[in-house]
Amino acid sequence: MQEWLTKIENAVDLEELESIRIKLLGKKGLLAAEFAKLKNVAPSEKPKVAKELNELKAKITKLLAEKKEELQQKELKRRLESEKIDVSLYSPAGYKGALHPVQSTLDRIIEYFVSMNFSVETGPLVEDDFHNFEALNLPKHHPARDMQDTFYFNDGMLLRTHTSPVQIRTMMSQQPPIRMISPGPVFRRDFDLTHTPMFHQVEGLLVDSKDRVSFANLKFILGDFLHYMFGDVRIRYRPSFFPFTEPSAEVDISCIFCDGKGCRVCSNTGWLEVLGCGMVDPNVFEAVGYENVSGYAFGLGVERFAMLIHKISDLRTLFEGDLRLLEQFR
Repeated sequence: MQEWLTKIENAVDLEELESIRIKLLGKKGLLAAEFAKLKNVAPSEKPKVAKELNELKAKITKLLAEKKEELQQKELKRRLESEKIDVSLYSPAGYKGALHPVQSTLDRIIEYFVSMNFSVETGPLVEDDFHNFEALNLPKHHPARDMQDTFYFNDGMLLRTHTSPVQIRTMMSQQPPIRMISPGPVFRRDFDLTHTPMFHQVEGLLVDSKDRVSFANLKFILGDFLHYMFGDVRIRYRPSFFPFTEPSAEVDISCIFCDGKGCRVCSNTGWLEVLGCGMVDPNVFEAVGYENVSGYAFGLGVERFAMLIHKISDLRTLFEGDLRLLEQFR
């Protein structure tokens, strides 16, 4: 048996050690054969022989475990040596990361409005009907609700369809004057080249006394903002309808692809729609308990801005994680 103990000590790898273990401790191994011979040993000698065999088995088991640990440590050390990397070496193949185009666009939008003394407010993604619709002059069965394709839960709660509920929550918790934007994700049941079920909005609100807020103030702030985002573009306001503002307008900029001459992107009109705005409807102020105030609000889609700034034709590419697109923003 001493010969096998020496073989255990001299094993050079785990495969050899496992082979020795099987020959010694396996079901058909040497020790199993010795235990089988106990039936032929005299009863008076059997306890002594059994004790010796058990002690030998324990010794072999211990030696095998110690040798296995030793060989595993040697193998680990060998692998670490072979795979080690000198992190001080310069690698021309190294890549640096970058912000996602949607996030970088959102940061740029927030940066502008913070510089204009607007606060940044946030709210829950799961909303109730009052904050998402009714307080925004969209009572039940109002035809304008057809504009929203909403994700509802069984308990009547819903995924917010815009960030306007944050404006309602802010007005219900603060008193004028208010200057705020509410950036964040919103959800609608839509998916095509220019729509996704989840996208990002930034909505703004300014509320103050009646003699201090006008549509002219709104036009100034939006004009300055759009020039900040898109450079020297022309801007126009078109009358529109939004339930929570009156009067309301949609804002266009001259096409940044053709400089307003007309192309496929702008449908040969020379204009691109970028956001909606208007003076806050009195019914909204009534819902939050405000009196003798005036205000304006506006809203824009961050993905829309990102697509225009980076000249991306398909909105869905912003969410597919295609490295061929994302690597362009390093």
